[in-house]
Amino acid sequence: MSDLIRALETLEETALGSLDGASDVDSLERWRLLVLGRRGSLAETLKGLGTLTADQRPKAGQVANRVKASLEASFAVRLETIQKEVRRLELGAERLDVTLPASPRPRGSLHPVTKIRREIEGAFARLGFTSVEGPEVEWDQYNFTMLNIPPDHPARDIQDSFYIDGGSGTGGEMLLRTQTSPVQIRTMLAHKPPIRIIAPGRTYRNEATDASHEAMFTQVEGLCVDRNVTMADLRGTLTAVTRVLFGPDREIRFRCGYFPFVEPGAEVDMTCHVCNGRGCRVCKRTGWIELGGAGMVHPKVLANVGIDPSVYSGWAFGCGLERFAMLRYGIDDIRLFYDNDLRFLRQFS
Repeated sequence: MSDLIRALETLEETALGSLDGASDVDSLERWRLLVLGRRGSLAETLKGLGTLTADQRPKAGQVANRVKASLEASFAVRLETIQKEVRRLELGAERLDVTLPASPRPRGSLHPVTKIRREIEGAFARLGFTSVEGPEVEWDQYNFTMLNIPPDHPARDIQDSFYIDGGSGTGGEMLLRTQTSPVQIRTMLAHKPPIRIIAPGRTYRNEATDASHEAMFTQVEGLCVDRNVTMADLRGTLTAVTRVLFGPDREIRFRCGYFPFVEPGAEVDMTCHVCNGRGCRVCKRTGWIELGGAGMVHPKVLANVGIDPSVYSGWAFGCGLERFAMLRYGIDDIRLFYDNDLRFLRQFS
């Protein structure tokens, strides 16, 4: 019996010594199998209980139970210690320093046409104008008829406009608007003078695409209707806006032009912002750059919307925002605006 007790005590001392060397869960599991497993050293030693007499077994059994309980308790404590250390290392690796600055995130930028549009809206807002939008799918009545463009007018040619199949009603056929002038019509129908608005937005024409033409482009039109409005008011307004966009030295001039919804009509030019009117490659040596069309609102247009042309008068203008952006940024191809080439767009960030 004494030999068995010494064997158990020696096993306990040796096993506890090797337990301290288990530094991770895997090595601890190997220790458990070698010592506490069904075929481990403790189980092999306990086989000796079968060789003892009946009066020797109780004392040897007490020692065996104590050794087994001691080894199992030490194993549990060691396992908990190792698990805590593993968790501590994991938390340390995952720890975030919330005081560190955030990683920079890529930021987008405004499209060059959008930037020009906002500048124009801001310039007109300072002059008391309101920016108004309207539907891009429009009735023929608003896009043509009420603008003094009769059914046989060349602008009605099916090759110039995108009509909607099956789109017809009291307003005539439906089409993608060819200008933002319908917004002027809708505004004059809904409001009585005085009216001061600009109408920016996308427009559509069946154009042959090239460096200066696109089937979709962005237009801004202006409208002022009140008593005693003259061409001088138009000139002063356009001069003020072009100076905001292109510098304080800009001047404008009017050339005779024809548009069915204005009378008289004019083409508007601005002194070249590159050479200041001396003549250069940008202005083709003329000193002037064309901006768009303008004129006094035709009396028939005023009458069509229920405004008495004998009491009120007004002026209107229209130009392409892409043209302004091309002039501002020195861009020579309108198609670059809508090719979605990030190399091009990042230049305006």
